[in-house]
Amino acid sequence: MKLVRFFAGPVLAGIVVGLAVLWWYEMGPGAHGYNPLSRPAQTYSTAVNRAAPAVVNIYTTQMVSRDTSTEDDELLNRFMEEPRRERLLSSLGSGVIVSDKGYLLTSNHVVQDADEILVALRDGRETVAQLVGSDPETDLALLKIPLDELPVIRLGNGSPVDVGDVVLAIGNPLGVGQTVSMGIVSATGRSHLGIATFENFIQTDAAINRGNSGGALIDTRGNLIGINTAILSSDGSWQGIGFATPTSVANAVMNDLIEHGRVIRGWLGVTVQDITPNLAATFGLDEVRGGLVSEVVRTSPAYQGGLRPGDVLVGVNDNPVRDGYESMNIIAGTKPGTEVILNVIRNREALDLTVVIGTRPPMVK
Repeated sequence: MKLVRFFAGPVLAGIVVGLAVLWWYEMGPGAHGYNPLSRPAQTYSTAVNRAAPAVVNIYTTQMVSRDTSTEDDELLNRFMEEPRRERLLSSLGSGVIVSDKGYLLTSNHVVQDADEILVALRDGRETVAQLVGSDPETDLALLKIPLDELPVIRLGNGSPVDVGDVVLAIGNPLGVGQTVSMGIVSATGRSHLGIATFENFIQTDAAINRGNSGGALIDTRGNLIGINTAILSSDGSWQGIGFATPTSVANAVMNDLIEHGRVIRGWLGVTVQDITPNLAATFGLDEVRGGLVSEVVRTSPAYQGGLRPGDVLVGVNDNPVRDGYESMNIIAGTKPGTEVILNVIRNREALDLTVVIGTRPPMVK
């Protein structure tokens, strides 16, 4: 014990001195570039460097023919011998390379009706892109470019996106060049916005402006978590409310476009409206939830399964639905040919109907 007490003091003192010296040279006045007023800086440069090379600028052109053979221009047209004139319209947006095979995702409204689509990479390369397919119902489109050694963004690993998560938006706002903005996830599962038929948006306050559409929304590790789609604004400029389509939705759309040329969705053949407090009272519902079936297409899966106008759809496979919009999203996400049980209220009585999901017809453009 005497020997232990003899060495304990010097050993403890040596440890304290060693830690003090380490702090002095690593974090204290002896450290390189020490500034007593500075604090450790937080940077997202690693995430940006991983993702930004895969975010491209998209330029589209459209030839618009204008008939000038009106009575007022008849003399001028006769003189110029040019009864029709064409002018070149151009627009810009962003896109994200998601495969080394040249596939890239963007917003459908960026490339809709375009006669030519030009893609510019951050490394300076440019090429004409081919439109593989589009899905107006989620406002997504898939392009393919004929280039090698492409930078590819990493897709989110399926971990949930939570409100409060820090996110970065990368795109080409207002044509100024590739730009990064930072914000947080303000909400998830946003719908009823009128942006697309099927909506399940991530809401963010990261700055998104015209030209950002189709660009990447990434997490702080550089993983793609969404495709920037639209903003909610009273004057067209960014006001802190932007929306992105989740990667899970974009990936499913991409796979269908590659495999089938269009997106395959489930279909009932009904028109459903949300239940309001007045409707809930009218139909004797205990809760204000579910969807009122207002129209059923004859020969549709719903009609063959016994669903009729006036039924209130309150669940699918015994899983309650909040409103008509959610019920239709569930049906659309169900594989055609699948048998499901619709939980409905008819004449204030519960009823279960077995229906085989059909294939949703392509959207007429």
